[in-house]
Amino acid sequence: MQNIELLAPAGDLERLKTAFVYGADAVYIGGEIFGMRSAAKNFNKEDMAEGVRFAHERGKRVFVTVNIIPRNEEFEQLEAYLKELDEIGVDAVIVSDPGVFSVIKRVIPNMEIHISTQASTSNSIASGFWYNQGAKRVVMARELSFKEIKEIRDNNPADMDIEAFIHGAMCMSYSGKCVISNYTTGRDANRGACAQSCRWKYTLVEEQDNGEYKKVLDDVDAEFFFNTKDMCMIEYIPEIIESGINSFKIEGRMKTAYYVATTVRAYRMAIDEYLKDPENWKFNPMWLKELKKGSHRHFSTGFFLDKTSTKDQNYESASYVRNYDFIGVVRGHDEKTGLPIVEQRNRMFVGDKIEIIGPGKETVHATILEMYNEEGESIESAPHAKQIVKMKLDVEVEEYYMLRKPITSINTL
Repeated sequence: MQNIELLAPAGDLERLKTAFVYGADAVYIGGEIFGMRSAAKNFNKEDMAEGVRFAHERGKRVFVTVNIIPRNEEFEQLEAYLKELDEIGVDAVIVSDPGVFSVIKRVIPNMEIHISTQASTSNSIASGFWYNQGAKRVVMARELSFKEIKEIRDNNPADMDIEAFIHGAMCMSYSGKCVISNYTTGRDANRGACAQSCRWKYTLVEEQDNGEYKKVLDDVDAEFFFNTKDMCMIEYIPEIIESGINSFKIEGRMKTAYYVATTVRAYRMAIDEYLKDPENWKFNPMWLKELKKGSHRHFSTGFFLDKTSTKDQNYESASYVRNYDFIGVVRGHDEKTGLPIVEQRNRMFVGDKIEIIGPGKETVHATILEMYNEEGESIESAPHAKQIVKMKLDVEVEEYYMLRKPITSINTL
């Protein structure tokens, strides 16, 4: 059986470490330039070096996005940046532009290159072209079905990796090459500054002879015409593997550490169950239930099973569904008392009934019995952002475990 890689997003150093602790085999990150998520925190040189060290100590890998569609003046910084990435020891760069590709081959010829989904690779000839130029991996266009990906796999060398997005937000434009943001806000989506204009509410109008505009459908209110549902393929682990995909990519470099933990954890459990006994693998509804305990839009299967239709859009709202609050993360234990040290992420109170997740562990239900501030004083609540508290629980916890509690009325954000 081919090696299967679970590839997670990491918008900063905390999320990188969380991804690896919760079971990712590799992460993809952005530096301060040349990435497609300029609004993310991203990594400076020092954090990137620490992240690479953290990964390599655990036998994991780090890939860096260099996948914007650059203008002439941006190439002036590229060579120095690539040499910096090489010195840090990143494992691969993700590229979409042929010009950037050619500079990489000249400046750091031994660097592993992955072809970004932004290159819209949708056939075996294009995949083979990139492989013959020296690419190790091709990220599939998001518009491909399992059948089409299998054809690409069968018609290319076995040592060419195939990566595909299997979870997360879907762009309404072809493989993400969108210009709506450019038109509506002047922010270039293809250079990392997307304003997500596709999530806005629109009214369809027609210009009249007098220059005024009239609604095309008088009885239809403004709608979210371009708003796609999120992709979720956790029910299709065997089909993903059988199609020839060997890197399962999770979208979300802008998402929180809690999102990274819950998503990586669920897919790690599903993949590991398959690898134990492929013939008898069964989907466990608990995995999907866990994914829904993170902030998410409604789910679809994207293009994998068939062409998309109206069922893959949400015309009523672009809001996220949120039914749990992430309230804290365990940072260690107090040397004197042995109590867990928790960094607060949302308000919590003594007496709260909570859930606790850990890497590879079943969800545990618990109660906050006591809390103490950093001076050791008893407190009833932790209302301050990132407040450090010592906490007595009725269960055992370890570093990186995450605490959450249900929201009494489901929120949309």
